[in-house]
Amino acid sequence: MEQYFIIDFDSTFTQVEALDELARISLKNRPDAEDVYRQIEEYTNASMEGRLSFSESLAARVRLLEADRDHLKQLISHLKKKVSTSFSRNSNFFKTHADNVLIVSGGFKEFITPVVTEYHIKKENIYANTFEFDEDGKIIGYDHDNPLSQEGGKVKLLREMNLQGEIFGIGDGYSDFQLKESGLIKRFFAFTENIARKSVIEKADHVTPSFDEFLYINKLPRAISYPKNRIKCLVVGDIGEEALSQMQKEGYNIRHREEIEDKYLQEAGVLFCDEAHQPTPEQLAAAGRLKVIGCFGRVQGRKLMDAACENGIIIFDDPRNNPRNLDFIPKRVMAFMNEGRTHMSCNFPDLQPPRVSNAHRLIHIHKNVPGILAKINEVFARHNINIVGEFLVTNPQIGYVITDVNTGYDTQVLDELKAIEHTIKFRLLY
Repeated sequence: MEQYFIIDFDSTFTQVEALDELARISLKNRPDAEDVYRQIEEYTNASMEGRLSFSESLAARVRLLEADRDHLKQLISHLKKKVSTSFSRNSNFFKTHADNVLIVSGGFKEFITPVVTEYHIKKENIYANTFEFDEDGKIIGYDHDNPLSQEGGKVKLLREMNLQGEIFGIGDGYSDFQLKESGLIKRFFAFTENIARKSVIEKADHVTPSFDEFLYINKLPRAISYPKNRIKCLVVGDIGEEALSQMQKEGYNIRHREEIEDKYLQEAGVLFCDEAHQPTPEQLAAAGRLKVIGCFGRVQGRKLMDAACENGIIIFDDPRNNPRNLDFIPKRVMAFMNEGRTHMSCNFPDLQPPRVSNAHRLIHIHKNVPGILAKINEVFARHNINIVGEFLVTNPQIGYVITDVNTGYDTQVLDELKAIEHTIKFRLLY
């Protein structure tokens, strides 16, 4: 069955509401600009939450804008920098599914088209409103005959299109939920990476904090193998907000505790701790999901570093009085989680592999015994998988292998790699 993906633009494909941003540009020199901004934002929220009809909200916002074509050019440049992070990193999905991805928005083609076409989305698959201009290029209105300018416009449009297949809706607003309510789409995903509207979340089939999560749930190709929102980052001790904000922005599920408790450590993929709150070697042995520790201060002794290494857990630490550690630690942790980089770890061998496009990256951590690399490559050879790049580093305890392979292989390969004798940890990175 054909699959279609109906995606909203404002606060979904992009991090912001475009008309609100256009107001910031067009009204910046007016003395009452702040009052007008607030009015426009209120009209936006009232419509998105279902408190005001979309047609009333749209008319009121356009009337307040006082914008022209030059303002639109500035807006487009701004919006290109505000594409939602999880959409941006999954550009390849849009290229692969170009015939089936539709942007359906109550926004305007004049600013939507230049932004989304850079992500391989076809112009003919963009459904939105259009502005009307006077001879001087000033926006004086919009096409009221376009169904997307009207209340329930997305429902009207999809009825007219009569798509035959399995249809998924992704958006943050009430007009997106109306597609599900009408019975026209199979499932509605409330997209909350940028804003979470309670009235929409309560009615959604699924809440998706990122586009990665949507792709993961539906077993679709994606840039990262496992959504960050599913990875718990346990925070114990005195950890600065600057460091945590970087992890939150990346999408990690932050969890604060007073002490390192076994239950929470065993659920965590990342641990942030300080010098006064560090796990025991015994706790690390039982923390099967833990991949990386960011210690804001020095690790307490070689025994802990060795225990982490033996269990395939990398540690990055930094002296507590060093002002750069609020930036240093999260950047090192993210470089490991995203790319497999171990540079400046205190317990893993150093490896800084380059990013490879159009390939899958596999990480294999094993005891440092002879013959493991040969066994890894034997699995690839048996399944006729081409190796794009391979990197091996060791220390006295472990071997650390990163292999980049061509896409398009049976997932049985992953099970075979995990089953190699002396394997400590294995994961598909992307």
